[in-house]
Amino acid sequence: MNSNYKQILSPFTFPVSGIQVDNRIVLAPMTTYSGNDDGTTTDAEVAYYKLRNESAGLLISACAYVQKQGKGFNAQIGADTDEMIPSLQRIAEALKENGGKAVLQIYHGGRMSPSDVLPDGQSVSASAVAAERPGAQLPREMTEAEILETIQAFGQATRRAIAAGFDGVEIHGANTYLLQQFFSPHSNRRTDNWGGDLNKRMNFPLAVVDAVKQAVELANRPFIVGYRISPEEIENPGITIEDTMSLVQALALKKLDFLHVSTPDFWTVSIRDKEDTRVRAQLISSKVGTVLPIIGVGGVHTPEDAEKILSTGIPLVAMGRELLMDPLWLKKVKNNTVDQIVTELDLDSQDFLKIPSPLWAGLVSRPGWMPLKCKK
Repeated sequence: MNSNYKQILSPFTFPVSGIQVDNRIVLAPMTTYSGNDDGTTTDAEVAYYKLRNESAGLLISACAYVQKQGKGFNAQIGADTDEMIPSLQRIAEALKENGGKAVLQIYHGGRMSPSDVLPDGQSVSASAVAAERPGAQLPREMTEAEILETIQAFGQATRRAIAAGFDGVEIHGANTYLLQQFFSPHSNRRTDNWGGDLNKRMNFPLAVVDAVKQAVELANRPFIVGYRISPEEIENPGITIEDTMSLVQALALKKLDFLHVSTPDFWTVSIRDKEDTRVRAQLISSKVGTVLPIIGVGGVHTPEDAEKILSTGIPLVAMGRELLMDPLWLKKVKNNTVDQIVTELDLDSQDFLKIPSPLWAGLVSRPGWMPLKCKK
């Protein structure tokens, strides 16, 4: 290896599954808005993944809903029925064809699901409490039967991911979606076994983990299971870092392969307490990192950015925007041609980058989200 970036290019073995990747870069799960109305993938989405299948050692797909009641947006892929397995297989094969390991992110939107994509137009959540954002729908509180069905739906989605050839799943417990809603004192006001004190608010996400792990045990082959969290909420009441420390310790006991700490920037500090300047991902790693490997994410563009994070002891670094702009980022790191890394989204490059039109429209309409290079 002649690269100067030996930390990035060192192999990593996931502790529970034993699956190995040959570098420390993770393709972050990014919504493509490019599936079909029935939840299947499209040729455009598959081409997008194929172009990026050498951009990281671990490749996490866009989120797939586990129930139609949890669909989060139009043109989202599904993992809710066995009819979705051939579609999921297309994504897995596209991601894996150059030796990377493919992970399906599994998801339920809960109260964040817009009414116009739901079968009955009504979102559900832990409790009938609306999100604090303009136009948010008041969700219907889930029944005991619905909770149990949803837990099993995550297990069944995992079974389908295994059948489709994925190497793992990431349970989406972050970004205000259903698992976070059950954990949050803002959205969970229940007084039964699924809510109330901190321990009861952990019951639903931990039960989902158990259902996923059971599906993996039945498959009897190495399979990665990871979990994604958001460390805090700005709402009051809301998730505190102390709450999260309890959750991550409980997750560590479940013997997972990774914990993906979702922050807008890796070096993010508290959003609740301006006096608390501890980096959230590092704080979580200090608590459980020796048994539950942490994926850091956010604001990573250059190899130096990634190496700086790896130097803290965080073993894996996820990248999103940079791998949209430059699918050859990792190859350039390997070849010591980092001066050729693309740092702006060229507005003439959609065809070359194989970015589906719905995703492209979102990128170019948000100039503050990533740097844009004007058309010639």
